[in-house]
Formats: sequence, structure tokens, C-alpha cells
Amino acid sequence: MTTDISLTTLLVLCLAAAAAGWVDAVVGGGGLLQLPALMVALPHVPVPHAIGTNKAVAICGTAAAAVTYTRRAPVNRRTALRIGLAALGGSFAGAFFASAISSAVLRPLIMAILVAVLAFVLLRPAFGTDALPTAEKQVSRRRALAAILVAGLGIGFYDGLMGPGTGTFLVLALAAILHMDLVTASGTSKIVNVCTNVGALVTFSFQHAVIWQIAAPMALFNLTGGALGARMALKRGSGFVRAVLVVVVLSLVCKLGYDQWGSG
Repeated sequence: MTTDISLTTLLVLCLAAAAAGWVDAVVGGGGLLQLPALMVALPHVPVPHAIGTNKAVAICGTAAAAVTYTRRAPVNRRTALRIGLAALGGSFAGAFFASAISSAVLRPLIMAILVAVLAFVLLRPAFGTDALPTAEKQVSRRRALAAILVAGLGIGFYDGLMGPGTGTFLVLALAAILHMDLVTASGTSKIVNVCTNVGALVTFSFQHAVIWQIAAPMALFNLTGGALGARMALKRGSGFVRAVLVVVVLSLVCKLGYDQWGSG
């Protein structure tokens, strides 16, 4: 599919991609900016094409952030890849069942979970900052299996089924289950998210639902934003990531609430 857009519209989309890459690199949730921007800028484009184009762009920023984190943060690549492979399988399964489950039923459930998560983060100021120094090196089999099931299969399934806030859920799950600090959890989540994005992108590409001439320039900006966001998170630490996390979770609640009750 091809589409003609003005240079101004393309520039706005590229700036949105850069901002989304930054947010996604810090704590996940960049799709809150990027996908709505695509749908507003390209109102006549089918929704699957907007989602597919969004995935083609997002994978670049996520990959750039993953590389930055693995170079500078104590990310256990083996653990991340194990969870990522489970997430890849989960995302395929979620995409398979997506047409059979109503998003109108899912949204209130996800909102309730997000509100509970927000309360948990606000009531526990030390969450994500009190990780054990050796947590990455001495993960018990039980916790590793729980991470694979929850952060891999579970959240991967959610990403294929619905998607909004996948990166944020991954950060929270990894910090809670494996006792990672938020910076390490964010870095690990990027590797996992690359796996889920690969699965989705392969599917959308096979269905010819990616507008590559728009995705290519946006991807360059998203990549830049992802690299900058990862470096800023590494420099400023878990306290900074925590603050961005609270803002993103609030934004997710508002976005899902609007989709459920305000868009009709």
C-alpha cells in the first residue's frame, strides 16, 4: 500500500516517532504517542496498516535502546533471551486469538490492573530501587520460570492480543519477579520487546500491512529517540525511571478510559 502525505505531516510523524522512542526506551509505552499520531495523520489508512507501520518503526528504537542498555547496564542477556523467546510465542498466540476477544471487555480489566499497579508503585517508594546487587546473577529457578510465564508468555500474549503498555508491563513484571532495579528491568524489557515486535512485524509484513515509505524516515527518528532515552535513564537512574513510569501508567489509564467511554 502506498499513500501520499505532505512534507509537514511526515515531519510531525517523525517528531512523534522520536518522542515515542525516548519514552519507550525509558519505561515503555511509546505506542501511546506513535500509534495515535499515525492514525490522526493518516485517517484514510486501514487500522491494520497503521499498526503494522507502527511496529516497523518501533522495533528500530527498541533495538537501539536494547543495544545501549546491554553495553552499559548489568543486563543478563541469557535471561532476557529466554523470556523473549517465550514472549515471541505468546505474541503469536495472542495475535491468533485477537479477533475472537472483544477489546471492550479487555479494556476495563487492563485499566483495573493499571490502577492497582499505580497504587502499588506510589505506596512503595523503594520499588525498583532496592534490588539486590546479585539479583541478576543468582536468579532461582522458580523466579526464572515465573518470569518466563508472566513476562514472556503472559505479556507476550497480551502484546499480540491488544498491545498498549506492553513495555511498561514488562518493566514492572521484571522488577517485581526478578528483583531488578528499574534501569536493569527497562534494559531487559527492551530485549524481550524486540522479540515480540519481530513476531508482529513478520505477521504484518506477510499481510502487506506496512507502509514502508513512511515507516523508513520515522524509524530513523525513533532510533535516535530510543538511544537518547536509554542513555538518559542510565545516567539518571531508577528514580528518574520511576517518575516517568508513573506518568506513563497514568497516561495509559486515561487512554484506555477514553477508548472505552469517550470515543463513542
